[in-house]
Amino acid sequence: MNLKIRLIIMNFLEFAVWGSYLTCMGGYLATHGLGGDIGWFYAVQGIVSLFMPALLGIVADRWIQAQKVLSIAHLCAGVFMLIAGAYAMSAGDSPSFWPLFLPYAISVAFFMPTIGLANSVAFNALTKAGMDTVKDFPPIRVFGTVGFICAMLTVDFTGMQHNFGQFFMSGGFSLILACYALFMPKCPVNKNQGSTSMVDVLGLRAFTLFKQKKMAIFFIFSMLLGVSLQITNGFANPFLTAFQGIKEYADTFAAQHANALISLSQISETLCILLIPFCMKRFGIKNVMLIAMFAWVFRFGFFGMGNPGMPGVILFVLSCVVYGVAFDFFNISGALYVDQQTDESIRSSAQGLFMVMTNGIGATIGTLGAQAIVDKFVYSDEVTAAGSTAVINGWTTSWYIFAAYALVVAVSFLFIFKDPRKEEAERLKTA
Repeated sequence: MNLKIRLIIMNFLEFAVWGSYLTCMGGYLATHGLGGDIGWFYAVQGIVSLFMPALLGIVADRWIQAQKVLSIAHLCAGVFMLIAGAYAMSAGDSPSFWPLFLPYAISVAFFMPTIGLANSVAFNALTKAGMDTVKDFPPIRVFGTVGFICAMLTVDFTGMQHNFGQFFMSGGFSLILACYALFMPKCPVNKNQGSTSMVDVLGLRAFTLFKQKKMAIFFIFSMLLGVSLQITNGFANPFLTAFQGIKEYADTFAAQHANALISLSQISETLCILLIPFCMKRFGIKNVMLIAMFAWVFRFGFFGMGNPGMPGVILFVLSCVVYGVAFDFFNISGALYVDQQTDESIRSSAQGLFMVMTNGIGATIGTLGAQAIVDKFVYSDEVTAAGSTAVINGWTTSWYIFAAYALVVAVSFLFIFKDPRKEEAERLKTA
């Protein structure tokens, strides 16, 4: 089978696993008495990303080929997600926090490293085939987003948006990919048995990238931008569903099919991914990341200003459109930048470190911070007692707070991060 088609299938399955529950689980929790715990279910993705991607990246760099580690991780993720689904099904309308959270958290702990591992498998295969990763990877990665969208729409239109079916669907995709990954091109390992450095022995050399000022700044801002990553995934669905409590909007498409509307975000991704090769070469990493940061401002701001009616729903659609820029221009270009700036011997570890800073520290802080804000302005007893209009007003305030944060990060990045191309040009002039 053609290499690109093989990588396309891998990416499709990888993100179908995530798309099965990521944007609708918040709605499930909110409608089953666990709305105050949404933050923890999404924050655990960040917590496990503090160490699991780096650890499995080290294993893939030094001992077990990356495609095999990818398979093992998906096997574990799939089994525990099925256990979570089985409990949710048996619990009916009144699931308890811990019996659902524990198997889900273990599943997520094994899933989160697979994003970086899948990138490493793809980059390795393309490089060995003599292809240009900047040019050839984005059109492959776009099918990951297609997989995410297909999973989202399937969950919505089969009625699984607010029930246990989403967990079963995610677990099933994981098990399929666990088998498929074993047939991907073999990745190299670098045991480096002769090294006496403790850093090399433990496989932690990727963390020494912080000694380079440009990489340290890049990773710090990756963390700050990572704060925004999971906010809409966790809270957009319950926000849109909350409009069902207002008679004027109760029967609108956005209120009834929140997941379908949110899927426009991923459709936007498929188009924006294809722009990355041009934008990276034309504008450079700094400007591409700046575009992503300002896109987050509009992503949150449009949610705050919109409503499910006309013309308010247009603002929701615009929020979904800019999400493609906000997510892809940061995640994909960031992964490519890390790949270009690191040695092959630590490439998987470096991708794991990128995940630690973004989906680990950043997403954890962002999700728990967002939960605190939503608890204050939306889920407080005072607000809920005041009725649906007060709840929607609380959501609006929350989205504006998120937008203000994204704006501060963008302006700070503008003045602090140096454009690598300009730095190289200045170095050549003085050489």
